[in-house]
Amino acid sequence: MNKRTLLQTTLALTGLLTLGSAQAQMTPIKFQLDWRFEGPAALFLTPVAKGYFKDAKLDVTVDAGSGSGGAVTRVASGTYDLGFADLAALMEFHANNPDAPNKPVAIMVVYNNTPASVMALKKTGIKTPADLAGKKMGAPVFDAGRRAFPIFQKANGIGAVNWTAMDPPLRETMLARGDVDAITGFTFTSLLNLEARGVKAEDVTILPYADFGVKLYGNVIIATPKILKENPEAVKAFLAAFTKGAKDVIANPAAAIEYVKQRDGIINVALETRRLQLAIDTVINSPDARAEGFGQLNPGRLSLMASQVSDAFQTKTRINPDAVWNGSYLPSAAALNILPAPKAAPAKAAPAKK
Repeated sequence: MNKRTLLQTTLALTGLLTLGSAQAQMTPIKFQLDWRFEGPAALFLTPVAKGYFKDAKLDVTVDAGSGSGGAVTRVASGTYDLGFADLAALMEFHANNPDAPNKPVAIMVVYNNTPASVMALKKTGIKTPADLAGKKMGAPVFDAGRRAFPIFQKANGIGAVNWTAMDPPLRETMLARGDVDAITGFTFTSLLNLEARGVKAEDVTILPYADFGVKLYGNVIIATPKILKENPEAVKAFLAAFTKGAKDVIANPAAAIEYVKQRDGIINVALETRRLQLAIDTVINSPDARAEGFGQLNPGRLSLMASQVSDAFQTKTRINPDAVWNGSYLPSAAALNILPAPKAAPAKAAPAKK
């Protein structure tokens, strides 16, 4: 072997070793979404696309999901390191599987309020929660709003209602046709689905749980105990990079939707931009979120939710709030300060003096 060939071979091997070393320094993290690649998924796809996770030495893979319950069980099984799921679903898993060896833990609040609401067409005459008594309500049996309805019902003194079950794609169709009087669902999902079926937004009465005495937390980032124990620094780096991305998404939802389109090319960009903006306005940058701080929670509110979910879901054991939440991996309060102040309403002109 001549000197030139030897030098080329040495350089090639050095390059491969350097590449291998760089890849070895990257921590792989598998992340499970709660649902399909829709508007809110931009919160996780943005830090991937912008390289925020990569800069944090993380190789993050984000997969679409099929519901919060599935996200919880997949993280519990160890198939995924982290996930995005409704806190009530996580609580239910803990309480119904007390001996499970790998119960996921919530490490960051993203939806400070549950997105669940009751929706009805105004022509039914339903204007307040009390008007639901005796009415025919519809939702899939596993719908988060339906599961939590007893909490909403108790908080508002609602009489008995009659439930009709259906598959998720039929929920808004049945409301639009008048087959049911009202439905439960996530506001940013069902309202847009109703519009797609020809119902105008101004013709819909929306009763958000958060506005009627039900202060349940919504979706949280969950983690397997294994990664929390074995690689806490990677978890902290993930949350810091996610927070940086979330700030970008809140500032410019329309730009963030492009990263969702990269994962699912057939999405309706305008529709998903509206869905994301609705999520930001109703559950991410809500008054409660600004009061408690993005990512964080109030221990008293968490304890109340644990008690309410235990009762409403009729769990096998009582939910221990201390077992489902660990906020020690969160970025600093300064880093979490990403929620913009609400836009001030235009000032009314003073009445002219006569």
